[in-house]
Amino acid sequence: MNLLSRAEEIVLMAIWKLRGNAYGVTIRKEIFETTGQEWSIGAIYAPLHRIEQKGLVTTLKGEPIAERGGRSKVYYEVTPDGKKALIEIKKVNEALWTDVPSIGLDEV
Repeated sequence: MNLLSRAEEIVLMAIWKLRGNAYGVTIRKEIFETTGQEWSIGAIYAPLHRIEQKGLVTTLKGEPIAERGGRSKVYYEVTPDGKKALIEIKKVNEALWTDVPSIGLDEV
């Protein structure tokens, strides 16, 4: 598997955590709740489109909503390849952090 950018990883994880209720606004909210950082909608959609092109997420259109001017929400779901990518990301991150406690991060 090719490594994802950190932004792609965060967006993919947010979609996984939202399980069926992932669209632009909820993804942005999940990222803020997880990282404490405000992401603009534009900052979300660039990595979102990349992970969609890589086949890690798929889109589903909801019903048109009057409050949205008749536009549909676009929902995102993690694909089986996306789930494999998340598993690989977790393994890589765990491997990267294996010896980190020995440098005293707990003392910072």
